[in-house]
Amino acid sequence: MSTAKFDRAALEAMLVGLRPKLHRYAARMAGSTIEGEDIVQEAVVKALAAHDGGTTVERPEQWLFRIAHNAAQDHLRRRQRERSRMTEADMTGIEDLSASAEARLATATSLRSFMQLTLAQRSAVILVDVLGLTLFETCAVTGATLAATKAALHRGRAELKALAAAPDDMPVPKLDPQDERRLRHYIDLFNARDFDAVRALIAEDIELEVVNRTRLSGKKEASTYFGNYDRVSDWALSLGFVDRLPAILIRNPQAGNAVRGFILIDWRDDEVVRIRDFRYAAYCIADADIRFVAE
Repeated sequence: MSTAKFDRAALEAMLVGLRPKLHRYAARMAGSTIEGEDIVQEAVVKALAAHDGGTTVERPEQWLFRIAHNAAQDHLRRRQRERSRMTEADMTGIEDLSASAEARLATATSLRSFMQLTLAQRSAVILVDVLGLTLFETCAVTGATLAATKAALHRGRAELKALAAAPDDMPVPKLDPQDERRLRHYIDLFNARDFDAVRALIAEDIELEVVNRTRLSGKKEASTYFGNYDRVSDWALSLGFVDRLPAILIRNPQAGNAVRGFILIDWRDDEVVRIRDFRYAAYCIADADIRFVAE
């Protein structure tokens, strides 16, 4: 359909509904639920800009996945360059052997395991086995040929099976003592609802993002964020890790203390200069590697 029929309001509504699925793809591509959200945000901005610029949109969902795929590629190129280990010519005759076993394995695989695959393998396995796209739809998203997609899918599945059989010897992360001191102090004040003391910790030029909701700049504007927490009781904070990054975990005491979100904080000395709150981005929790730090 053209942009004349597919208006901006319809695109924005589609982005809201599709965001968890886009994040699922981006997080596995990046090996991080946090970086996955960064990729999704970049894709959303690019999609809206392209629409406003008059781009014709014939298959909106496929178009959005293509934008997210390209954003993920741009993100990953900044970190490393990868090469496929099999040529197209080697794999032109391989059949599509998609099966529930492969799908279950791919869905259950940890984010960091996907990072062991090449970019082409990762895209193919996630799109086919995790998100359920056909081979032809996957080709349309990635721009790869059918033979190359089959090759990547075949090799990626084999790599994931090997990784699933290998022991997980990843050590438990350790907090820097200074980070632990600052985060525990912040958490203690927050849990005590001493929000005046919490506000005293934040910098005048603070940048605050409530992911999937709003962005606030400056201490005066950001102060409303703490007031919103003070008005509700469905939270308690704990120290932990998300994808091996120090984080504040948001538990829900009304639901068995299940983790419902997390908060990332950047410091300048002992001042808080940036807050990213994932309370309203529940789709990020589903794929995150979450660990509590003992009290």
